[in-house]
Amino acid sequence: MSDNLLNFRVATIEDAGPLKELIQAAFRAEDSREGWVGLADLAAGFTMDVNEVKERISNPSSEVLVASDSDNKYLGCVGVSKHDENMARVSWLAVDQNSHRGGIGRKVLEHAEEYSRQTWGVKVIGLNALSARGPLIEWYGRRGYKKTGELSPFPVAAVNGRALPEGLCFVEMEKEVQ
Repeated sequence: MSDNLLNFRVATIEDAGPLKELIQAAFRAEDSREGWVGLADLAAGFTMDVNEVKERISNPSSEVLVASDSDNKYLGCVGVSKHDENMARVSWLAVDQNSHRGGIGRKVLEHAEEYSRQTWGVKVIGLNALSARGPLIEWYGRRGYKKTGELSPFPVAAVNGRALPEGLCFVEMEKEVQ
């Protein structure tokens, strides 16, 4: 599937290494917009294991979708997983650092929603965003996502003893797609 200059496809195991690098770099990226990356120290230390990407690619109830240009350069990706009969979840929405602010994130998210709706017949897409990333939560709101009122705990073990602000968590959001 193609969207203007973006080509979309389902990732394969061979994509795991480059996608791990893309996701890790995107989550570590600096951004001049106030609060966009949330906690810069936390973002700078984000690491991901390539096996985590391989597991997601190999899982029959999930996919990693890749957006690339005409030269097959990875420009973005997103993980989608079937949560239940009516709901899918989006994760790992990442855009190449050199391609920020060009609408790619929006197009990748829209593709993930449409893919999940068509492939699994879901009616709702869920996701979570780090509570410290206010502008990102607002961006999802502009894409039609609404806060559910539920919060999920932040995986403290993943930050290797780094001090975290009190109350840091994930804000759960959902969007009806059908």
